[in-house]
Formats: sequence, structure tokens, C-alpha cells
Amino acid sequence: MTRREVASRYQGSLIGLAWSFITPLLMLVVYTFVFSVVFKARWNIAVEESKADFAIILFAGMIVFGFFSETVNRAPGLIISNVNFVKKVVFPLEILPWVSLGAVLFHSLVSLFVLLVVQIIANQHLPWTVVFFPLVLLPLIFACLGVSWFLASLGVYVRDIGQLTGVFTTVLMFISAVFYPVSALPQDYQGWLWLNPLVLIITESRKVLIFGELPDLTSLGVALIFGLLTCMAGFWWFQKTRKGFADVL
Repeated sequence: MTRREVASRYQGSLIGLAWSFITPLLMLVVYTFVFSVVFKARWNIAVEESKADFAIILFAGMIVFGFFSETVNRAPGLIISNVNFVKKVVFPLEILPWVSLGAVLFHSLVSLFVLLVVQIIANQHLPWTVVFFPLVLLPLIFACLGVSWFLASLGVYVRDIGQLTGVFTTVLMFISAVFYPVSALPQDYQGWLWLNPLVLIITESRKVLIFGELPDLTSLGVALIFGLLTCMAGFWWFQKTRKGFADVL
């Protein structure tokens, strides 16, 4: 079902799956131009920071946030768009968030591949710490799955949820250190920013993918516990509310 979900997105298009490569590259070029050329933003990793350095660091944050954003935005419509599974057949509805998550994860891996290729071209090397990236992403995967179960169920009863998630993720994008380092904020605000769990995942992703630093295992351990609790809570909510799906739909 995940494979079919990925294929259906590009069905009928002229270049098909190639869009999964073109889209992240296009967004990378646009964001790099806007923030590094127009707004003169810098990561302050070197005295002479190149546009390529800025783009690579920005792209790493975009991959992580894009994974979260797309998963959350797709979740409210998962049950509504599969009414036949609810009404006409005995179907394990709880796997629909897994299918959506798998499709989003595929596109994130494509974006990751693009990032690694650009990094090799620009810097002629990759840090060995990239092997820790799945470990860094694991807490986010569990958290996204829990949120998907919760929103997929809630979206059946409250149709406005689909609109709210779009607004929520747009606002969250600007307070998740995607376009700037945490150190760019005044000291008084940095503590508040760290309350956003995405900031930790994005920061640790950049450490292992770009800077060649080991991840903070203690912080990731806490994040993993939070992700597992979110996952279990979301699944409990989904199972508790699924009995009314057929009546509402």
C-alpha cells in the first residue's frame, strides 16, 4: 500500500518519480536564495561561509521538518479519503497512518540522498556520523505516528482539523530553527525554543549529517520516551474512537 501510495502521487505525470528529486532541489534553491541572498542570513560556521554551506545546513533542517509537516498535514484526511475501507470491508484502519508515514519517509530518504550528493560535490567528503541519522530520526517517527493516529481519528469528527494543521505547521516552521541556528536568538528566548521537540531533532540531525559530531544520546533518549508515549496515546485514542467512524461517514 505504501508503494502504491508513492506511485499514485505521480501517476499521469510526464516525468513521474523524478519529481521526488526535482521538488526538494527546487525548494532548496528558492530558500537558499531568499535567506542567504535577500535576508543575508548566516550560520556562522566559518569566516567565509559559502552559499553551498548555507544550503546544505538549511536543507538538513528542511528534511526533518518536511517529514513532520507532511505527515501531520496528511493525517486528518486518512480516514475520510478511504470511506470504503470503513463501510464495506473488514479492514485494519490503524495501518493507514503507517502507509502515509511510509510514503512520507520514502520522499524524505530521497531528499536525504540529494543532500548527501550535494555535500559530496561541495565538500568532497561525508562525515562518518551520518550512520547515526536513523537513530536521531527514530523519536520523530514514533511521535509522528502517534499524532497521525490522533488526527486521523479527530479529522472524521471535526473537519476543520485539516485546515488547522496547515496553519499550525506553517507557524511551527518558523519556530523550529529550520532557517536559523538556535544561537541566533537572544539568550532569553533560546530556552523557550528548546521546548519545541523538533528543535532537538533538527539540531542533532545537522550535527551527525554535516558537522561530524556525535549525537546527544541522553537528549535523544528522553525524546524517544516522549515519542513512544505519544505513539501509544495516539493509538489508544484511535482505537477508542474508531467505533463511530461508520456512523459519522
